[in-house]
Formats: sequence, structure tokens, C-alpha cells
Amino acid sequence: MADGSSETKSSNQMWGGRFASGPDAIMEEINASIGFDKKLYAQDIRGSIAHATMLAHQGIISAEDKDKIVHGLDTILSEIESGAFEFSRRLEDIHMNVEARLATLIGPAAGRLHTARSRNDQVALDFRLWVKEELQRTERALTALIAAFLDRAEEHADTVMPGFTHLQTAQPVTFGHHCMAYVEMFGRDRSRVRHAIEHMDESPIGAAALAGTGFPIDRHMTAKALGFREPTRNSIDTVSDRDFALEFLSIASIAATHLSRLAEEIVIWSTPQFGFIRLSDAFSTGSSIMPQKKNPDAAELVRAKTGRINGSLIALLTVMKGLPLAYSKDMQEDKEQVFDAAESLELAVAAMTGMVRDMTVRADRMKAAAGSGYSTATDLADWLVREAGLPFRDAHHVTGRAVALAEQKSCDLADLSLAELKAINPAITDKVFDVLTVEASVASRTSFGGTAPAEVRKQIAWWRARN
Repeated sequence: MADGSSETKSSNQMWGGRFASGPDAIMEEINASIGFDKKLYAQDIRGSIAHATMLAHQGIISAEDKDKIVHGLDTILSEIESGAFEFSRRLEDIHMNVEARLATLIGPAAGRLHTARSRNDQVALDFRLWVKEELQRTERALTALIAAFLDRAEEHADTVMPGFTHLQTAQPVTFGHHCMAYVEMFGRDRSRVRHAIEHMDESPIGAAALAGTGFPIDRHMTAKALGFREPTRNSIDTVSDRDFALEFLSIASIAATHLSRLAEEIVIWSTPQFGFIRLSDAFSTGSSIMPQKKNPDAAELVRAKTGRINGSLIALLTVMKGLPLAYSKDMQEDKEQVFDAAESLELAVAAMTGMVRDMTVRADRMKAAAGSGYSTATDLADWLVREAGLPFRDAHHVTGRAVALAEQKSCDLADLSLAELKAINPAITDKVFDVLTVEASVASRTSFGGTAPAEVRKQIAWWRARN
């Protein structure tokens, strides 16, 4: 790195002739972003190499200067990755830290790198590249989570469990069908990720401060070099746009909400009162004073991450809501929110994928609970419609009387005698007992997307072909 006097000189030059000296300590503290935006070092260097290469191709800088710049930037990349690079708060941000080091390494040629660009389009490029790469990582992580659920769904396509509404027993379903509900949810999250990548796949570099540049640059060349579909089409919008960051945070918040719902179910299912699953030791902790306890801490922490991620979305929405075009320094507050949410989401998805793969499913407890709460009552009503020709509302009333009798006798519907059922409605025959078991109930739900094991397997096959 440059010595202190060089840093001071670079800082003063950056501020310009209007300021006799650099900012005081308070201004330096509020203005500096190097503490967090150094995370963008790889994107910053990659963008600068593409920009320098284009400048040389267009004859704006010499090939010799371009080669010096690229070699210097490669050296800086190696220094940062090895831990040898010394970041300076006095140089504010990652852009000026890299540029100052480049000047030390290659001399005056470094000053040509910033031709036809501004820190406004430079930071927009760096951040957009980082978010795009993070979205690609999120897509891979969600694909792994979906795969974990597909494996469990296939394993338990026939495993009967209670389905709930209002957290009250509703109708029997299969655990495979329940797992496939999360496949659908996380599949939508992944689809949103893919759409976000498509939306943001435009290169900002070349928009300069806000008006473009008079130099004969080739923005399509830099866009292609950086893996973007095309350059952005309006220079004002380019430097003031953070929709890509907001869209990432929105996706992260929705995905975190899905993870939180799943985490809540895992917490409930792992209680002794339910006992539907047993978490592995890898995702549980014990109590400091109660030796019998096995706490689902990983699930609880995933659930808690949602508040943190949602907070990041609200924070950036609030930052952006009152900004006039084009760039304002307020937008420096965008990165920490995105970085934090990305880290939280990555960890939450990885933890949940591990929990889904490692947990032990207690099919016996699920089946025992599946018949509780008169979960086959709807099957009785449907049978009365199909076999006895009753209007559904009449069948509903008859079924209600049967449930009341079973409650009075403290037994299940299947334990009522035929005589007792006939006393409620004489059209009932002994064939009704064929639909009062939980296995018969789930097997009958053969409508598209239903819980019948055969239908669950069809949906698993459809998803496997697309995952």
C-alpha cells in the first residue's frame, strides 16, 4: 500500500480543489464504506479489467497502458485474496482503495482507468454483479433443498399423517404430499430468483455519473465481457436504480417466510406431544439443567432469521422511497442490508436442507394421529353423496350427527356399529366402513394434485424432471 502521505494526497485529490483538507473524523466515519464494500473487491477488479480492455479496443487508451492496468489489477486481486492487501478507511471505499494501490504499482497509467466512467456507474456495476452471483448461489441452494424434499416425499408417499387447518385435525394426508407442498413453495422461490436474474441482466458501466459520456465507448462490449445480456438503456436510471437489490431482498423475505413456516412445523412435530419426527443431534442442542431435553435450536434460529431478512427489505425500501434522480449518497446504505440478508438466507437454506435430510420420520406416530379428531368425517359425507344420493348439505348434517355420537361414546367413527349409523340414516350400509380408514381416505383423493399416493408419485416425477 501507499504510505500515509500518498493516501492523504489521493484522498485530497479525490475531494477536489474546493476542499483544503480531507474530512474530519466524524465525516470520515459516516462517509467511509470500505468496512463493508470491500466484499465487492472481485467484482470491482473484474469490472475495471473489462472497462480497460474496452477503452484500449476503442483507442481511448493505449494497449501498453491497458496491459499495465490489467497486470496491476491482477496483482491487487492476488494481494487481497492472500490477505496481504491493506485496506484504508481514509480512501473511503473499495474503488478508491484499488485505484490508489494501482497507482502505486504502475504509476501514471493508473489514472487512465477511470476514463469514461464514474464511481456512480462503477458501484452500480460492482453491486449488480455481486447480487447476480448471489442469486445464482441462491438458485443452487434452493435446488438442493427441493431435492431433499423430493427424496423424503418419495420415501413417504404412503405414510399417512393428519392434515391440518387452523392447526386442528382436518383430513388424512400423506407425509409425501405434505413434503410436496414445500417443493411447490420453494419452487416458486426459485422461479422468482430466475426471473430476478433475467430482470437485472443489464450492464451499468458506461452510464458514467448520470448523463453518459462523450468518449466513443462500446457498452455492448463490456456487457458481453461481464456476462450481461446487454447494457442498460438510460444513464439516469442506471446510476439511481437499486431495484435489483430490492428484488433480491423481496425474494429473500418470501423464501425466509417459507423457511419459517417449515421451521415452525419442525418445532411442533418434534415435541413429545406430537412426536412426528426426531431431529438428528447435528441440528439439536440439550438443556443446561434438564438432561431429557433435545431442543430444535436450528429450526428456531431459521425461524428467527426471517425477522432479520424482512428488516433488511424494509430498511432499503425506506432508504430509496424519497430519493430524487439520479444518484444520492443515501444509496451507500444499500449494501449492508443485502449482504446481511444474503448471509442469513444462505445459512437458513443450508440448515433446513440438512434438517430435512437428517430427520427421522416416525410413521407410527403420524398414522396414530391421522385418525384422531374424526379426520375421515368428510369421507363419510362424500360416501353418502356418492352411494346414498344425498345432497351434500344433507350428508354434512348426517355426518355431524355421527361425529356427535362418536364423541359421546369416546370412539372413532369406524368404531360405531352399523346399527348406530343406520339409526342416524337408514341409507347407510356396511360398505361405508371401506372409507372410514385413513388409508382408504388418502387413497381416494385422486384428483390432480391430491394426496393419493399414486398422485403424489406423479407430482414427484414431474418435479424430478425439472429440478
